[in-house]
Amino acid sequence: MTDWRKPGNVAVITGGASGIGLCAAQTFARDGMNILIADRDEDALAAAQALLETETRGQGRVLAQACDVTDFAQVEALRDLAFGELGGVHCLMNNAGIGLMVGPPWEYLDELKKTLEVNLWGVIHGCHAFIPAMLEAGQAGAVINTGSKQGITRPPGNYAYNLSKAGVLAYSESVAHAFTLIDDCKLSAHLLVPGFVYTPMVSRFLPEKPPFAWTAEQTVEFMLPCLDRGDFYILCPDNEATREIDEKRIQWNADDLIKNRPALSRWHPDYKDAFEEFMKA
Repeated sequence: MTDWRKPGNVAVITGGASGIGLCAAQTFARDGMNILIADRDEDALAAAQALLETETRGQGRVLAQACDVTDFAQVEALRDLAFGELGGVHCLMNNAGIGLMVGPPWEYLDELKKTLEVNLWGVIHGCHAFIPAMLEAGQAGAVINTGSKQGITRPPGNYAYNLSKAGVLAYSESVAHAFTLIDDCKLSAHLLVPGFVYTPMVSRFLPEKPPFAWTAEQTVEFMLPCLDRGDFYILCPDNEATREIDEKRIQWNADDLIKNRPALSRWHPDYKDAFEEFMKA
């Protein structure tokens, strides 16, 4: 187990009232950690807090704070609550996210802005608010940012979500590298890349869990040993995409640039047969 994941330490999780965030909070609570969850949905937040209080078994505290991660002042207030009431932060999980339906990339400007504000700026706000204080504390800790495979291979269909998660990928890499430049830095950065996970964000569009989807619990269970190993890229499978399949899809996507193929050639009709042969090889 990592140095920071132990009884008495503190985990702060945005988007913590449901899905992956809530499952992570439950896991850390069972470890005896003190938990601060944040979310915009106050009803879900209250229900999650009640659930978590049963998970701590009296070993740790559970706080819940309504927070809009697009508002930096609210994220700063979340930090102040964590340090003021719980004494510090050892795990920051920037997990809040939304998925809005959009059309062509030259339309749906409001939806694009909202998606970027939550998915990308929410992560940036979390890091700007918390990391300086975590560094100053000088204790072992982790920053976990939730990305997406759509930010890596960027499939057509939702350019706004792809763009936001591609930004999370690039920003998180920068955070991880910056930590290596700090002498005796006790913080680590991690990019959680879930597979297809059936969460409330997905259930809005799919009322029943597809057989190929993982649960949030499976995703968190996969994440834990990756954190213990110190992995930066936590690339999660699901019931359809194995690690091998993900690697080949990522390789094909990278080769678009190297081989000067058309953009997103995986979905280009002229490359359909070539991609299928590549995946079979």
